[in-house]
Amino acid sequence: MTAPEEVHRTVIVDDHELLRAGTRGILEDARGFAVVGEAADAETARQVVAATLPDLVIADIRLPTANGIDLARQLVDDHPGLVVVILSAYDDEHYVRAAMAAGVSGYLLKTMPGHELVAALRDACSGEGRLTGVPLGRGEKHLAENDDAGHEQLTARESEVVALVARGMSNKAIAQHLSISPRTVEGHLNHVFDKLGILSRTELVHYALANSLFVRESGGPQATDASGDPAGSHGPGLPGGSVGPNGTIDPRGTG
Repeated sequence: MTAPEEVHRTVIVDDHELLRAGTRGILEDARGFAVVGEAADAETARQVVAATLPDLVIADIRLPTANGIDLARQLVDDHPGLVVVILSAYDDEHYVRAAMAAGVSGYLLKTMPGHELVAALRDACSGEGRLTGVPLGRGEKHLAENDDAGHEQLTARESEVVALVARGMSNKAIAQHLSISPRTVEGHLNHVFDKLGILSRTELVHYALANSLFVRESGGPQATDASGDPAGSHGPGLPGGSVGPNGTIDPRGTG
């Protein structure tokens, strides 16, 4: 007897009704997805997700009053196991790094064909993060050239964060484990991505395992880098917006 096909309960978040309808139509024509809710802004999205408890959230990067990265950060923290994918018009590496540091499972472009969107979403739901429209392969090339010494570029704290990511811990859990803020964890991850040329958490996990960067289960003192946890380590500024004093992205703009 054939096992029933897994259906991913999905919420679509975009402030453009036409784009929500188009994405919904693509998913309705594909097998394995059921759209259980929609939202045009971050606050409504949080309410819809709390009410429907989906498996997957597809979010635009620019939303009224907030942005998809900040929304993703909160959803991933509040709903462990939830897969959040950014669907954006912005083909920019800084956005990708910020999104991955916030815990999203994929960064996709609105210009991609429908069948590729469906395939990428399936990959994200299965744990294989997908990046589209960014310089894919650059990270793998960088790691191949620096495989022996790449992790030596990392500070002690950054290595700790990488090891905890490899153990499957969320940013919130890492922050609690190291007694630092989630934003500082994101800052460390942004620095790690930049130093290693990595553009996804999945690739980072593979790198950590390949280089034996893991955490020993001990209760000893935590290592810190030379500057401790710098207050300004909140990642790079993002184009089309600005980073405020608390590390948030200015959500104003369209997209």
